[in-house]
Amino acid sequence: MSYRYDMLLKNGIVADYATDTEACLDVGIKDGKIVELAPELNPSNAEEIFDVAGQYVVPGIIDLHTHVSAWIGGRYGHKMMAQAGVTTALDMAGPADSVWDLARQYGAGLNIASIEYVRPGHTVQGADPDSQELESLLNRCLRQGAIGLKLLGGHYPLTPEATARAIEVVNRNRAYIAFHCGTLQQGSNIDGFLEAVELAQGQSLHIAHINSYTRGLKRSYIQETEEAITALIKNPRIRSESYLSPMNGTSAKCSGGVPESLTTQTCLAMGGFPKTEAGFEEALLSGWAQLNIEEGGTMVLASGQRAVSYWRERGTDTTVSFKVNPPEPRIRLAAAKRENGDFVVDAISTDGGGIPRNVIISMGLALVKIQALTMKEFVKKTSYTPSRILGLLNKGHFSLGADADITVMNLGNQQAVLSLVNGKPIMYNGFVCGKGSRIITTANGAGYIREKGLEPIVVDLDKSSFYPKSE
Repeated sequence: MSYRYDMLLKNGIVADYATDTEACLDVGIKDGKIVELAPELNPSNAEEIFDVAGQYVVPGIIDLHTHVSAWIGGRYGHKMMAQAGVTTALDMAGPADSVWDLARQYGAGLNIASIEYVRPGHTVQGADPDSQELESLLNRCLRQGAIGLKLLGGHYPLTPEATARAIEVVNRNRAYIAFHCGTLQQGSNIDGFLEAVELAQGQSLHIAHINSYTRGLKRSYIQETEEAITALIKNPRIRSESYLSPMNGTSAKCSGGVPESLTTQTCLAMGGFPKTEAGFEEALLSGWAQLNIEEGGTMVLASGQRAVSYWRERGTDTTVSFKVNPPEPRIRLAAAKRENGDFVVDAISTDGGGIPRNVIISMGLALVKIQALTMKEFVKKTSYTPSRILGLLNKGHFSLGADADITVMNLGNQQAVLSLVNGKPIMYNGFVCGKGSRIITTANGAGYIREKGLEPIVVDLDKSSFYPKSE
């Protein structure tokens, strides 16, 4: 029998920013596309039916800041994101080859992009790489499937001059550039954020996790939040996201008796601990530092002697989280708007993946409940705008013919119920049934992705909202 729909989602509340829809509608899916939205579609025309009565049906959740490499995030990141209702994610550090390897082995059906880290002594020789070295790194990464570069200034800083060069090189090549703020001159704080705005010189730049610069390290966190909002309003070419979790995530690796990451050192100082390996162990024992450990097929947070043993067994090369994000900046940054009604911060992200804080739905829907966001605004920040930034023009909306990437959510318990990618279920009631991954890449990297045994989704960032059309 030939069915009109491969799948039918019945009786859900469809919420879509792009089509200005919020209504009880059925969703008909065929060949991985949305082919009909209407009340009371005939179930006899569908090969498979999901009754989602009372649940919100939204375009698939897109997380613009995750980690799913062996270096940070690990093999369970795909499963953890799928369980949280995510359908598409940007890995923001790499190494890209590690991201592809884990995607092939442990993929849960999601669409994945990656940008490669710029780190002295690893991907560049030192802290002041010249334009030629940066361009060589970018070209190699694009050929190997990444869509751009990530500056890890808050952890492993470059000089301000090299940071500015990196932004210029990537813009000239119309690739993706993101920045965890911080240079050898300024740290990962509000002053480092304001320095990053200046270093961008009006060019396109994704400044990561805005709320991580508004923790009250320099001034009151309320003042820092308003400074960040003002700077973003004045610089519309800066793309940004903020996360809602109270926890951050950083490296636990120590060498020479101190944590390698400057962010880790700062977090230790915030808790009143020495910025040393011994101080880190004290922080683990006290519960101020919480190690990300593998348990039961996922990653969980742990402290105390159990965490110390896990950390030592792995030569300290693990990931750690600290509860350093005040609630007021998280809420303010998520809801702040420009005079024209657009959001100041483009998206809600998690910095999660394999770090246990994939809370876009669980905490984002809390903002809907307190009316800080409407449901359609939630969709705009978690799907539509991220899809435009990545150049995924057929995702993030429910126009007829759009890709059937869909997340079904329960507003009552703030949990994902069902997720589809290209019309195929990848998660249902917490059970992850998706396999493999599709890799978002540029034309330069598509062949390499195929060689890695993965399917590419080719995007042109020059046609994305990362690079404004008015140029």
